[in-house]
Amino acid sequence: MSDIAPSRPADYGRLTHLRATRPEAIAESAARRRRRGLPGGGERLLIIAADHPARGALGVRDRPLAMASRTDLLDRLRVALSRPGVDGILATPDVLEDLLLLGALEGKLAFGSMNRGGLHGSVFEVDDRFTGFDAASIDTMRLDGGKMLCRIDPSDHATATALESCARAVTDLARRRLVAMVEPFWSRRSESGALRNDLSPDAVIRAISIAQALGVTSAYTWLKIPAVAEMERVMAATTLPALLLGGDPPDIDAAYADWHRALSLPGVRGLVVGRALLYPPDDDVATAVDGAAALVREARP
Repeated sequence: MSDIAPSRPADYGRLTHLRATRPEAIAESAARRRRRGLPGGGERLLIIAADHPARGALGVRDRPLAMASRTDLLDRLRVALSRPGVDGILATPDVLEDLLLLGALEGKLAFGSMNRGGLHGSVFEVDDRFTGFDAASIDTMRLDGGKMLCRIDPSDHATATALESCARAVTDLARRRLVAMVEPFWSRRSESGALRNDLSPDAVIRAISIAQALGVTSAYTWLKIPAVAEMERVMAATTLPALLLGGDPPDIDAAYADWHRALSLPGVRGLVVGRALLYPPDDDVATAVDGAAALVREARP
C-alpha cells in the first residue's frame, strides 16, 4: 500500500507535504515494496529510463526543456509503468523515491542510476562523478542493481578516473550480488567542444571490450548499448547480457526498426528506453510504450 493514493492531481501536493513532514516514509515504502526477480530463460525486459534530468539533459528533440516539469514527468512515468509488458525502471534517487511514495513500483524491477556528475555540455563531462546511488544504498533500498555511464575519451585525462570509479562500482555491486548495468561509449570532443559518442560498430566494440573488463568480476555485469549497424558483429564482442538503450532518436520509426532487428540476437535481453517513449512526437505515452512492449514480446522465446 502506498503512502499516497495513485493517479490524482492532488497527489503531488501531498507528496511534497509527506517529504517535508515524514521523510522516513521513503525508507518505509522501500522496505515493504513488493519486488520481482530478474527473468530466467530467454525472457526479454522493457525498462523505462528516467535519469536524464540529473545530468541537466532536459531536452527531447526540438524541446530544450521538455523534461523540466517534475510532475509532468511523474505523470508520464506512471502511465508507462502501468502498461502491460513494462518490467521496471531505471532512475535517480529523487525520481525513484517519488515513485515509491506514489506506489508506482509495486512488482517492478528498479535500477538506481549512480554517476550523474558529468553534466551535459560541461567541460568536465567525461569526469562522470558518482553523485547518485552507491552500491550500499541500492542494497538498502532493495533495488535490483545500479547503472553507470562510462564514456571513454582517449584524449581526456579524466577518462582514467571515470574508468576507475566505474570499476569500483561494478565490484561493490557484485559483492552484493546486484546487477551492474554499464553503459559504455567511445567518445570524443567535436570542434565546438561538445562531447559526442562514436556510434560506429568499431567504436562500440572497443567501448564494450573495455567496459566488460571493469571490476574484480563480471559475474553480475550487464551492458547497456546502442542499436547500431552490424549488431551481429557488435554482439560477438561480448558474452555478457546486453540491453539496448533508446536515446533521443530523430526518427522513432527507424529506431523501432533498429530495436526489432537487434532484439533477435541471442545476447540482447531487452530495451532500456526513456525519452523516446515518455515524450513521443504525439505525446501518446501509452501507445509508444505499448509499441515497444510488443517488440520485446515478439523477441521472447
